[in-house]
Amino acid sequence: MQQTIRKIVIVGGGSAGWMAAAGLSKALGDTLEIDLIESEEIGIVGVGEATIPPILKFNDFLGIDEATFVRETHATYKLGIEFVDWRARGHSYFHPFGHSGREIESFPFHHYWLADWWRRGGDYDYTQYNLETVAAYKGRFGHLMSEGDKPNLNYAFQFDAVLYAKFLRNYSAERGVIRHEGRIVSVEQHPETGFVTAVVTADGRRLEGDLFIDCSGFRGLLIEGALNCGYEDWSRWLPMNSAVAVPCERVADITPYTRATAREAGWTWRIPLQHRTGNGYVFSDQFISVEDARARLLGCLDGAPLADPRLLKFVTGHRKRVWDKNVVALGLASGFLEPLESTALHLVQSGITRLLALFPRTGIVPSVVAQYNKEVLFDYNNIKDFLIAHYKVSERDDTPFWQWVQAMDMPDSLKERLEMFRETAIVVARDPELFRDTSWLAVLMGQGLLPKAVHPAVDSVDPTDLRLHMSRWRKMVESRADTLPAHEDYLRRFAPSAELRRREA
Repeated sequence: MQQTIRKIVIVGGGSAGWMAAAGLSKALGDTLEIDLIESEEIGIVGVGEATIPPILKFNDFLGIDEATFVRETHATYKLGIEFVDWRARGHSYFHPFGHSGREIESFPFHHYWLADWWRRGGDYDYTQYNLETVAAYKGRFGHLMSEGDKPNLNYAFQFDAVLYAKFLRNYSAERGVIRHEGRIVSVEQHPETGFVTAVVTADGRRLEGDLFIDCSGFRGLLIEGALNCGYEDWSRWLPMNSAVAVPCERVADITPYTRATAREAGWTWRIPLQHRTGNGYVFSDQFISVEDARARLLGCLDGAPLADPRLLKFVTGHRKRVWDKNVVALGLASGFLEPLESTALHLVQSGITRLLALFPRTGIVPSVVAQYNKEVLFDYNNIKDFLIAHYKVSERDDTPFWQWVQAMDMPDSLKERLEMFRETAIVVARDPELFRDTSWLAVLMGQGLLPKAVHPAVDSVDPTDLRLHMSRWRKMVESRADTLPAHEDYLRRFAPSAELRRREA
């Protein structure tokens, strides 16, 4: 439909809606009108608090001052995720944001580490050669830049999702986004094309638009309710369909990482913020009741709960089309992948970035819509395989849930990736995949999948020289981490929230 886009209507607020408003107003605010409608009556999910490093690019694009951002969202820094009890009870490993070691003669470091490990025996941690892991376990953080061959410190944020939405709402208002309060009761469509022409609120107001961004959450008011795009259900691979979430008082020093602990029927998250700790239990109700999940969650909190546990129900998967006609779905309206690797806000960010790159100013072009859908669904599939690997590459079979996981089938794409790594130590991870070799290595090796062979180029390096190289790198990582201040001390100096200042006083 060739119609110049002069007005965008964003349906729904929360993190997804206000990220869209902020990104679109930054790039296009001077050229068209942007309205957002949300309802205080409906509220937002607001439990996603952990992010991954690409959010730094989004903040840079928006021109956000990091200290202001950290202070206003009560954020902490995140160097990766600690996985507890995933391989087996009592075992833990770390998925860091940076590389372990460095290439030797253009070949990946892990091939050499494996060869040295086989020669010497023992069971020591591959990520001891990773700066993010060492700094995380020392409880340290600081802004580091690369110095010669010394690595920088890669990081993301952990923040209050409600405060994040508020922060972006203020940002968007300053750039001309008009907010409307109201509950949508009907959607109007063109009688011939099916394009959405307007949404109507309970008090009779009509908001017309040329392009609609559906950020209405799980219900997908436009993408599903009006356009019936259908849903690709991935429950056969990712059976979690429920989560209970609750904040609690923070009682310990703020750790610069998220923790995911495997449980009898799923896993729990722990996300430390400046003013509280976020907690949740993601589970399958086929293996545990909601009541038992609530009780288990409340039983593993660090401090007193600050609210009653909140229940969320979902189906893992995605809309079969995330852009259809003149509607683009973002956030939960486009699909849901459990928050095991903190990808929810990234999928919103990448959706906005792709929309801006392909923006159809002179009208909706079918080839552009097809390309957008192709790219977004590629991301969903890549993340899906990575999440499934956390469950399949495990020794656990101690509960009915873990027995079911051990027996379930895998997508062919994941089978091929695991087979190649198992036989050759080669990691298949290329652009534009989100999770690259460093992530796959951390999870596969952390959960005990050690390859049978390494690249023959390893044999050309003298074992004594290799051991010396690895020893020097390990000592460099340790010493570099030791130069960093304690994470909480750094927050107090760099960007303390009002709550953190009151706590210090």
